[in-house]
Amino acid sequence: MRIEIPKTTEWTPRRKSLQVRVRNTWIGSDYPVVVQSMTNTDTADVNRTVAQIIELYKAGSEIVRFTVQHKEMAKAVKPIRKMLEDLGYDIPLIGDFHYNGHQLLREVPECADALDKYRINPGNVGFGEKHDENFKTMIDVAKDYGKPVRIGVNWGSLDQTILTKLMDDNSRSKTPKSSDDIMVDAVVESAVQSVRKAVEYGLEPNQIIVSTKISEVPQMVKAYEQLAPRIEQPLHVGLTEAGLGSKGIAASAAALGLLLTQGIGDTIRVSLTPAPGASRSEEVIVAKQILQSLDIRQFSPLVSSCPGCGRTTSTVFQEMAQDLTGYLQDKMHEWKKEGYVGVEGMKVAVMGCVVNGPGESKMANLGISLPGSGENPSCLIYEDGKQVASVKANVASEEFKRHIENYVKTHYSKKMTEQAKSN
Repeated sequence: MRIEIPKTTEWTPRRKSLQVRVRNTWIGSDYPVVVQSMTNTDTADVNRTVAQIIELYKAGSEIVRFTVQHKEMAKAVKPIRKMLEDLGYDIPLIGDFHYNGHQLLREVPECADALDKYRINPGNVGFGEKHDENFKTMIDVAKDYGKPVRIGVNWGSLDQTILTKLMDDNSRSKTPKSSDDIMVDAVVESAVQSVRKAVEYGLEPNQIIVSTKISEVPQMVKAYEQLAPRIEQPLHVGLTEAGLGSKGIAASAAALGLLLTQGIGDTIRVSLTPAPGASRSEEVIVAKQILQSLDIRQFSPLVSSCPGCGRTTSTVFQEMAQDLTGYLQDKMHEWKKEGYVGVEGMKVAVMGCVVNGPGESKMANLGISLPGSGENPSCLIYEDGKQVASVKANVASEEFKRHIENYVKTHYSKKMTEQAKSN
């Protein structure tokens, strides 16, 4: 019998929102939080763009966005869609438009038809009367082709008319706000006004997704907290321009964690700056790990492992943790094809010494506790809280994998899951 590890924290229930369909994917409060990403190829290069879309999709991106900057890119959208379909991929595709989206969607109708959603930035669709006219054009195209839109406000390209008015009002206030607070207010107000206009122009309320992207964690969190109660649309959540490496990962995890645990967020992206030559899919992996670490969604068994200390001067447990992490990711594809249900939530622990090792291993579905430096070389293997084996360090990794394989076959088979449901 598989031990269900109790949650120590009950997060705030998901904010109730409308549900929006983007091709074969639903977004909204009754559906799982959706992971998405964005390509960084030249969209006009169909082969490279398709290859990266597939890479992101295989990594776990359930929706993929790409920029549509000029007519050559717009004309490439239909061939991108066709190549993906010919290869057997049915992936929701989002076109990212700035400045000239109203022109491209009208001038290249096959682009408007092939996309599954349009991202509109209300801060750069034009100024004055042109702003509303261009915004309406994009909404009209969305209506014509039955496509949803994301109204994506970004504080780096904010509607200056709204910002100027709020700043003027604030300067006359007896209790003026800080410039950061005014910026947050302007971002939120732009989103709310844009949703209102889109609906006035005839777009159905359940055809709109909204985001308020900011690159500073406190301001980004505050913006979504202010926006969430003011609209009924689902929210795309992310820290824009999060940064490179550990900085981007830490900032994104902090921002998304603060919002998701409040029930805010229906689809997410982790906007990492990739290292030169690095895979774009890193941001997808991080997004999935954030959701899984919060126990919001399960994608693949995760390995808990200790950081090491003076009791673990050898690298054996580090190598084992690294090896098992890759092994579980590879095996997950096989287990899914074979029909094992629930295996993505399996807990695995690799611990380096006897201080916390046995206890942590007992809390996992499967755990292995190494002895640490200079101690008895036997490694203890646990299943569902009980010790089931003691093995030598030189064969511990392979023996542990054998126990994992057997555990999956005896605890997660489709037949047993269906039987358990019937009981």
